[in-house]
Amino acid sequence: MSDDGQRSVLMGDPSHFSVQGGANPHTRTRWGTKRHVDRALAIEQWHGLKRTLEELGIRVIVVPPDPVQPGLVYPANAGIQSRVDTPEPISAKTFTLANLLPTRAGEKPHYRRVLEQAGYRVSEIDEPIRFEGEADFFPVADVHVLTYGRLERQRFVPALAIPPWKRVYGFRTDVRVQSRLEPMVAPREVLLVALTLETHYHGDTALCAFGPGRRFLLAYEAAIEPDDWSKLQGRFADHLIPLREDDARRYAANSFTYASQTDAYLVMPGGVSERLQDEVRDRGVAPVTVDVSEFLKKGGGSVKCMIGDLGCTLESTSS
Repeated sequence: MSDDGQRSVLMGDPSHFSVQGGANPHTRTRWGTKRHVDRALAIEQWHGLKRTLEELGIRVIVVPPDPVQPGLVYPANAGIQSRVDTPEPISAKTFTLANLLPTRAGEKPHYRRVLEQAGYRVSEIDEPIRFEGEADFFPVADVHVLTYGRLERQRFVPALAIPPWKRVYGFRTDVRVQSRLEPMVAPREVLLVALTLETHYHGDTALCAFGPGRRFLLAYEAAIEPDDWSKLQGRFADHLIPLREDDARRYAANSFTYASQTDAYLVMPGGVSERLQDEVRDRGVAPVTVDVSEFLKKGGGSVKCMIGDLGCTLESTSS
């Protein structure tokens, strides 16, 4: 990735962070009750991540809080930025808003307002096709990967277990959005990858491209359909780094890649193994770990989920 300009990202103010919809397996206990957030701890961790990004030279645009929309702390779902790695004036950038699941659909006007105030053009995908932004659609080397899975009406169903029920969550992006996204990234190929684990319900919880040109790929095999895993192996070969289960469970793939003119970084969740950090260093990339465990354990999102990548701009703007 080329970072000749200012890198900008979205982060959502955590003042009202809580579990409202309970729409992924991390948000509920085994009994199906919603988890309680330690908000003071979450706010402290959020500021730690923001400070880390700013120390790397990244501009952070904060989405103001809304007590009705606690999911604003996860703006990776907000949408996708055009030509994210190409330094251009803000006025040349177009941000396409996502079509979120119903419990988070109210976030869209907040993202639109903040982005337009910052000078970005904003567009929408009109068709009512579920699409959850860069959490499921992101560049890897010379292609864009689109991750998807079976959409479900989230509900409790009977089970032969204790407790005698389980919750069905499903996945978050409809594969039919492919035809809407392909023209946005042409002539780059869109590579389809099906997800299989509800605990890794977005692609950015199972896959992470990093390093200059985003040419390296962290990938969790158990979360990916076998034929598509073979496809990734064939495409990325030695640049693919399989994640071990302990790191995958800590959402090691939910990391944020950033390259300055001279250095490359990967901002990773605290607790990932030294072994994995060494593998990142071996690729010429410096791992930077940040503890955002309250956001993973209670909300099902870690470092990358908390960041909406707005890409490189030529303007030098203070944060």
